[in-house]
Amino acid sequence: MTTTGVDPHLALVRPVVPHTARGCEDCLRVGSVWVHLRLCLTCGHVGCCDSSPLRHARAHAHATAHPIVRSFEPGEHWRWCYVDETFV
Repeated sequence: MTTTGVDPHLALVRPVVPHTARGCEDCLRVGSVWVHLRLCLTCGHVGCCDSSPLRHARAHAHATAHPIVRSFEPGEHWRWCYVDETFV
């Protein structure tokens, strides 16, 4: 976070199309379960949250340097930065 309060990682946010609307794409591939879903705002990867057993959204963010996700849950409109560990 900068002294202006604007997260510099927001520059990586792009218009995205979710890769799937069926659930966490990695959990679907390996047959695991998830709790809540997160959408990568750089590439459209749909991953599971940190409360899920495999935490695929966080793993994706760290593996790809795509730091910003938004909730992919109905009615939720917040975004999270995995680098700064804060809402943006």
